[in-house]
Amino acid sequence: MSTVARPTPQQSPATPHILDNAAWAALTGPHAHLAERVGRAARYPLDVSPFTALADPADPRAWDDLAALVGPGTVTPVTGAKSAPQGWETVQHGQGVQLVDTALRAEPAPEAVRLGPDDVPEILDLIALTEPGPFLPRTVELGTYLGIRHRGRLIALAGERLRPPGWTEISAVCTAPDHRGKGLATRLVRAIAAGIRERGDTPFLHASATNTGAIRLYESIGFTLRRRSDFLLVRTPGAQQEQTA
Repeated sequence: MSTVARPTPQQSPATPHILDNAAWAALTGPHAHLAERVGRAARYPLDVSPFTALADPADPRAWDDLAALVGPGTVTPVTGAKSAPQGWETVQHGQGVQLVDTALRAEPAPEAVRLGPDDVPEILDLIALTEPGPFLPRTVELGTYLGIRHRGRLIALAGERLRPPGWTEISAVCTAPDHRGKGLATRLVRAIAAGIRERGDTPFLHASATNTGAIRLYESIGFTLRRRSDFLLVRTPGAQQEQTA
């Protein structure tokens, strides 16, 4: 069991924090073997994760590379950017929060089982029921996923997603509605965090800014709000559907 407080590493105010562009840091770091990349833009395979990333969201060249990577007239998410360049359509604009482990009690969950490719159909069913965020057929390749079963049925889940150097994101935290209120999600978060800590990384996570219940829970178990962030769903320029002959 580990209960050591973990203050967020300090950096110079002039130096961007690696978590400010976590998807890019992951796709050019520990997850580089999964990355599809054109210059200053990268993404995960479409059956692994919807994440795309730009080396610098303020650099127009990165947006040009993203357009080349995903193709014309394609809807794609972009993290860390407040707006898209001229010629791009913003389909959706949302806000999230990023929290980091500063005082989490990390410990194994003896009842948790390791989940793998054979469990994906059950995982997808639980994700569809609880909607914690996107989960795709190969998302389990991003890291460790743990679940809790009741009478053989998968009722709770948590796992690892983005892996910037030195950090690992906890994601897909969910519990079936008829088993909530038992602390299952908290036990899984602690267990996933224990594995992250064992390899020397620090856990962090993201949540929608509107999901105040989840944010309160994470803060109550030892996560600290680090920053608020923007995410966009955009359509690349070109290949617009022709409405007239």
